[in-house]
Amino acid sequence: MHQVIQWDNLLLAFRKAAKGKRGKPATARLEARLADELLVLQAELQSGTYSPGGYKHFIIQEPKRRKISAAPFRDRVVHHALCNIIEPFFERGFIDDSYANRHGKGTHRAIDRFQRFAQRYPYVLRADIEQHFAAIDHEILLQTLKRRLPDNSVSPLIDKIVASGRDVLEQEYRMHWFPGDDLLAVCRPRGLPIGNLTSQFWSNCYLDPFDHFVKRQLGCRAYLRYVDDFALFGKDKEQLWHWKKAIIDRLARYRLSIHESACQVAPTECGAPWLGFVVYPDHRTLKARKARYATRHLAQRYNAWRDGTITFAALDASVNGWVNHVRFADTWGLRKTVFRRLAARQKRAANQ
Repeated sequence: MHQVIQWDNLLLAFRKAAKGKRGKPATARLEARLADELLVLQAELQSGTYSPGGYKHFIIQEPKRRKISAAPFRDRVVHHALCNIIEPFFERGFIDDSYANRHGKGTHRAIDRFQRFAQRYPYVLRADIEQHFAAIDHEILLQTLKRRLPDNSVSPLIDKIVASGRDVLEQEYRMHWFPGDDLLAVCRPRGLPIGNLTSQFWSNCYLDPFDHFVKRQLGCRAYLRYVDDFALFGKDKEQLWHWKKAIIDRLARYRLSIHESACQVAPTECGAPWLGFVVYPDHRTLKARKARYATRHLAQRYNAWRDGTITFAALDASVNGWVNHVRFADTWGLRKTVFRRLAARQKRAANQ
């Protein structure tokens, strides 16, 4: 804990939390009195009187409906300060093929790895966890975290942050009963707010024992995971079906379940959906739903620029961000179509 509250660590945490958000009012208010605010925060953390604030919630519809919970900026500084110190204790134990929210990993490397496995193995078992963030059990999470920490000095702070997310996703969670449950199981504290840095990190910690189970106990040499999506590759269909049963049983220990109907063994040559793409051994395409959303979203951004709601720089950033994402697949024809439509829209607007 003494490392968490060090001045240099708190200052670094502020810079990380403020990155890309310097224009936000909450960030500007804290930055205007930065030294005083960090000293107060340091004193609260040292004395144990720090208490997380309330969340602001909003719903996003793409890529799928999700409830996002934003912590106060001050709390986000604390999240970064904590993760700066404790993350290395967990990072060294994670498997190499866990790709979410880790330095040097990310979506595109996960897609590259998926395709390399598809080139080497004829079959894939792809699965995703139901209600992942809403279903994470607080008791199991805290036990997992505290087992790995070198001392318990940060435990009270972790307890407070975890408890602050209790029931944030209560309306998003549909009760799933596991063997041995009684009626009190419905009252178990669960859920991590989607949007917290700590939630993303703790999701990896929560599933790390499962990753090692698949690699070591099942003996699957070709396995990778990105948040709640994971895939196992093999040469034997029957073995993959056997692994599916073992995975369901193992995840029940963590009070998690998969979408069983969607979890099927499939030939890799037919292509498999993975992180917004359909990945084949020799090429990739963008999922049709993603293409429709991109066309609609970029048209909305273009209209917002025409109306003066956003700047050209903001429009340009949206276009470049989309291009930099989809260029990792065979999307040259799609990009030409999208930009041709935008050009036609601009031409019609000029003629009016």
